[in-house]
Amino acid sequence: MSDVIAPRSRSQTVAAESAHRELVAAAAAWNCGGCVYPSAAKREAEGLPVPPQGLPLSGMAPLGMLLGLLMASYFTFCFCHQNPEFALTNPEKSTTKETERKETTAEEDLDSELLEVFHPSHEWQALRPGQAVPVGSHVRLNLQTGTREVKLQDEDKFRNTLKGPKKGKRLDINTNTYTSQDLKSALAKFKEGAEMESSKEDKARQAEVKRLFRPIEELKRDFEELNVVIETDMQIMVRLINKFNSSSSSLEEKIAALFDLEYYVHQMDNAQDLLSFGGLQVVINGLNSTEPLVKEYAAFVLGAAFSSNPKVQVEAIEGGALQKLLVILATEQPLAAKKKVLFALCSLLRHFPYAQQQFLKLGGLQVLRSLVQEKGTEVLAVRVVTLLYDLVTEKMFAEEEAELTRETSPEKLQQYRQVHLLPSLREQGWCEITAHLLALPEHDAREKVLQTLGALLVTCRDHYHQDSQLSRMLASLQAEYQLLAAQELQDGEDEGYFWELLGSINSLLKELK
Repeated sequence: MSDVIAPRSRSQTVAAESAHRELVAAAAAWNCGGCVYPSAAKREAEGLPVPPQGLPLSGMAPLGMLLGLLMASYFTFCFCHQNPEFALTNPEKSTTKETERKETTAEEDLDSELLEVFHPSHEWQALRPGQAVPVGSHVRLNLQTGTREVKLQDEDKFRNTLKGPKKGKRLDINTNTYTSQDLKSALAKFKEGAEMESSKEDKARQAEVKRLFRPIEELKRDFEELNVVIETDMQIMVRLINKFNSSSSSLEEKIAALFDLEYYVHQMDNAQDLLSFGGLQVVINGLNSTEPLVKEYAAFVLGAAFSSNPKVQVEAIEGGALQKLLVILATEQPLAAKKKVLFALCSLLRHFPYAQQQFLKLGGLQVLRSLVQEKGTEVLAVRVVTLLYDLVTEKMFAEEEAELTRETSPEKLQQYRQVHLLPSLREQGWCEITAHLLALPEHDAREKVLQTLGALLVTCRDHYHQDSQLSRMLASLQAEYQLLAAQELQDGEDEGYFWELLGSINSLLKELK
């Protein structure tokens, strides 16, 4: 690879050319060749140098040329030594050395690099790469220009944080520059401060939890000192059943055990657990007690356990609960006991078509008819009518659901089809019994009776047409509820409770015309 001359500036080139012309002129003065020199006297008079007398002019010409070349070479060497740019260099070696120098000093340049602090104003200004932003500044990215922009926060508190004294050592952001090492130190101190604050918050939170709650070990020790044993629901129910079934327990203890047991069997899992260890059959057998209170609370427990719990319902039918409940309703018992027994019967029959079949076979409708016709049992009559309405609509909904899903013979529908409830109601005289219950004075009782009349309309239409007392009762109720509905409208209540009752009465009258 050949050497090349390094580039020079224009001033250096002009100076070199001027020196070179002077040297050439001096050499030409010595090397005149055939020039005629002035005489020695004349040169001496003009102050010019006199050539040596020992040498002829023809011999001095080569000597002058040699001297001029030497002087030119000397001046060129000196000038190039003082200005390295005139020196001859190897581009490859120079580039390699420059790269090595940059690599060895890269880290030093990074640490010693001075970052310029940008001082924002209240207007958005463009932020150049490498500029540092003071704490609390508002920075955004301009999606149109692709540049970052910065300005001061509008609140005074952010400006005050830049000027006010702070606890501990902080960077002086008022200076124009700071190094990357300062930034690293500040970041390390910031992380340490955040960790310290976090640890303080955790300790405060733990202290608050310890103040509000006690450790489980301490609670266990306290319970052991008080001879209190923590029991599961299963253990509690076993203990209550044992107390109820114990011959040594008094009547009050048995009633208390049944009362507490009713609270637990409301939960489906607890009711099934009661079944698993034989507790359900013990309670069913309690219906045979000679004590009315035992019958009442045993039925109360069974009603809670039967509610929407098919597994318990099946076991109750197999355990003879249905027969025992009907016997209590058919015999003379206190009204409170019959209320609880009727509650247990309703819980057993709802959503259980097999139990409804057994209810009809055992003469359940006759038992309920006798119960309704007793004096002083109006409250029970409303509950019985509500039960019949639920059973009729339940079967209707099952058939409608089968039609919507296009299932011709699902097991549930087949079971409901085996329950001949409506024909049995007509045969047992429930069309007339239900119509006479409209004479009850309570609005809630009338509402239940009107709903049942509407459900029995398909089966009892002929009887309703022939019952003149029913027509007079409906006309009287229509007039009464028209006044009550008008009063509701005056009070600002549109389509209120009495308006709905009036609508049911009007629908029945329209169907019976």
